[in-house]
Amino acid sequence: MKIINKKATFDYEITDRFEAGIALTGPEVKSLRGGHGKLEGAFVRLIGSEAYLVNAEIYPYEFARLEKYDAKRTRKLLLHKNEIISLKSKTDGSHLTLVPLSWYTTGRQVKLEVGLARGKKQYEKREKMRKEEQKRELEKEFRGKVK
Repeated sequence: MKIINKKATFDYEITDRFEAGIALTGPEVKSLRGGHGKLEGAFVRLIGSEAYLVNAEIYPYEFARLEKYDAKRTRKLLLHKNEIISLKSKTDGSHLTLVPLSWYTTGRQVKLEVGLARGKKQYEKREKMRKEEQKRELEKEFRGKVK
């Protein structure tokens, strides 16, 4: 199962992508395997020598106990120390941020795809939407005419 953050590619220009493990509890893993998670509004924060996923929502698993369950708790990302150091140097020097792009499973593990991104300006977003609309109109116009 793959859960994608569609808003991230619209709001940010992704320059680099990498894979990170994530520390989850058992019911959270089962819930993600069922596709019950959301990454909209989530971001990655580097604190000290550790990386954390903040504001990502994993809906509660229906057959688990719901006592003291926080769906938007901060979760630790599992990265090598060298990766964290390089990410910290890249984000500190320029106007870049870390954005979660998707959750997916590889065998028994749940991975998080994180992107190093630069925020888009409002006019860049409008321009992209205009180009996509023109492309759709051209495809619609030439749908039955070109052979």
